[in-house]
Amino acid sequence: MEYSAKTFIQNYGSILLLLLGIGIGSLIGVFFPHFVNNLKPIGDIFLNLLFVSVIPLVFFAIASSVANIEGDSVLGRIIGMMSLVFVIGIVVAGVTSVIFLYLFPVSSDLPIEQAKEIIDTATQDSWGEKMVRFLTVSEFSSLLSRQNMLAFVIFSFLVGIATRKSGSAADMFRKFINSGNAVMGNLLVMVMKLAPIGLGAYFAYQVGTLGPQLFGFYAKPIGLYYIFGLFYFFTIFSLFAFLAFGIKGVKRYWQNNILPSLTALSSCSSLATMPANLLAAKQIGIPDTVASVVIPLGTTLHKHGSAIACIFKIYVALLLSGKEFFDPTNLVMAVGITLLVSIVAGGIPNGGYIGEMLIISVYQMPTEVIPSIMIIATLVDPLATMLNATGDTVAAMLTTRLIGQKLSDPIAEKTVSSG
Repeated sequence: MEYSAKTFIQNYGSILLLLLGIGIGSLIGVFFPHFVNNLKPIGDIFLNLLFVSVIPLVFFAIASSVANIEGDSVLGRIIGMMSLVFVIGIVVAGVTSVIFLYLFPVSSDLPIEQAKEIIDTATQDSWGEKMVRFLTVSEFSSLLSRQNMLAFVIFSFLVGIATRKSGSAADMFRKFINSGNAVMGNLLVMVMKLAPIGLGAYFAYQVGTLGPQLFGFYAKPIGLYYIFGLFYFFTIFSLFAFLAFGIKGVKRYWQNNILPSLTALSSCSSLATMPANLLAAKQIGIPDTVASVVIPLGTTLHKHGSAIACIFKIYVALLLSGKEFFDPTNLVMAVGITLLVSIVAGGIPNGGYIGEMLIISVYQMPTEVIPSIMIIATLVDPLATMLNATGDTVAAMLTTRLIGQKLSDPIAEKTVSSG
């Protein structure tokens, strides 16, 4: 019992501390509304620390990840089909989330005060001008601004590719970016320890200025996420398993998905769930050559739960900013950001917060919406983790089918080996 309690605190301590900070901030906002302006600078300090930490972290994390990729022609077909499954899966998660939010919208009369100050620098831009502005900048120094996150991500990818192409000549540079990745990852972890205080201060400010009805606003998207997430978990994953190997695939998937699901919920960690996923894959009959590649890579690159959460965060951010989520341009950008964030940010410590930076950069929103979507992202994390982790097993099933292999019969193999 002592071990269980200790494990629970380790896995959910950050969420509990954040809830405590939000709770204290809410009480201050309700009972001392005239005091909340004094707390806002605390939240601003936290956000500023986050901003300056994220920029170098993105560079080192992406550049080092790409630079360290080792090609293997034997695995080429598996990796190719796996990549296709990952992309399709994330797009399906994003598009179905959009459809769900269209059918069950969240209405709110709580646009944040700062939304009036949004700078519309792209009021009448053509598609070509938008593409240029989103993907590139004219000066190197502009890359270091959080307003140009997408261009910075692309630049980081290119640096990683160039490092790989440079071979042994880039050994020193490769060591530098690997060390930088480790240092900046730890820096962001340190900064995020201040989240309960910083976000608590911001929540106090929001409750004090917008009123207690703010609780109802947050409850709606969080509640909708859990409703849709559970529907997606049982329905869409069953559909993927059926597409892979018919009714047999569905039965085997759910017969062996209980342990990974419970592990993900209890640990709130896709990495901690990976051993259970590998065991489940073996019991399902997925070839080891597929499972040993798809599941470890899927732990960082394939995240259905994060994709759904990203759509919900964009929806809430646009709602708070007084913008229309279902505008065709915003919808296309939302799915694109979801794909990018789900794949890129997965391997970065606290990488979900990079998604917030990318959202406000692409949509040119006020930074004051960040605490709101960070709170939502944290509170939906348990279910998001379960969707992220258990989606890797069904992805391995689809990859097996696409490369032309079949599921083995683990019971028959066990009988042969024991005989």
